[in-house]
Amino acid sequence: MLRPFRQIDVFTREPYRGNPVAVVHGAGGITDEGMLRFAQWTNLSETTFLLPTTDPAADYRVRIFTPASELPFAGHPTLGSCHAWLEAGGVPRDRATVIQECAAGLIRIRRSEDGALAFAEPPLLRGGPVEAATVGHVADVLGISRAAIVDAQWADNGPGWVAVLLSSAAEVLALRPGFVDLDLGVVGPYPEGSEVAFEVRGFFPLNGATVEDPVTGSLNASLAGWLIRSGRAAAPWIASQGTALGRAGRVRLTQDEGGTIWTGGESVTCIRGEVEI
Repeated sequence: MLRPFRQIDVFTREPYRGNPVAVVHGAGGITDEGMLRFAQWTNLSETTFLLPTTDPAADYRVRIFTPASELPFAGHPTLGSCHAWLEAGGVPRDRATVIQECAAGLIRIRRSEDGALAFAEPPLLRGGPVEAATVGHVADVLGISRAAIVDAQWADNGPGWVAVLLSSAAEVLALRPGFVDLDLGVVGPYPEGSEVAFEVRGFFPLNGATVEDPVTGSLNASLAGWLIRSGRAAAPWIASQGTALGRAGRVRLTQDEGGTIWTGGESVTCIRGEVEI
């Protein structure tokens, strides 16, 4: 069966400089096995499938697959799926806010006048300090001394992130990790007055190897919650991610009057067509 398909580059206005996500429209009738097999075939960090809603409050429903498993939530697939849904003619109930249904629940996505999208910070599944033994292990796999880690925090909003703060963006860019057996998000500040506030890198294990994600919405969201609530940073700011991979991801972090943190950026469609599933 032929189904509409888009490949969206997220957190960039320039094609091929952000993080791609594959989006299958009209995915009703595809089995779980079929979704996973197609996600393995695309070989992207995530592939999403748009489906009819089961919650009357939602505008669309999405399922998110890595090549290994299904995720309850992920950031750049959320923004890329919303971009694809809107581009395909989706009309939200509220002109300013789209409601996405996913395994993590209902996610609010805000639309700005310049076309950028931003999702509301999802709740943490696990937060709090990281155990000392785990911090030591993290230092070992990152190839740095324990003293180089300013702080670490569980920041699991779905993918299972351990957030690690280093003293500078330069130290983040210098990382050459070994095998990473945890989902690690590393952040360090740029000097005051720089174009961007932080450099972010996200590492995770896949098929026995360490993979670096080009630009990671869920990680930036949980990092922002940690940095803001610990008093280390104040929104708004723009984070850079993907530099070490030759990308130029830009993630906008803002906080509204109610305290909700929004993670967003621009997206661009790179491929339109049909796929047979």
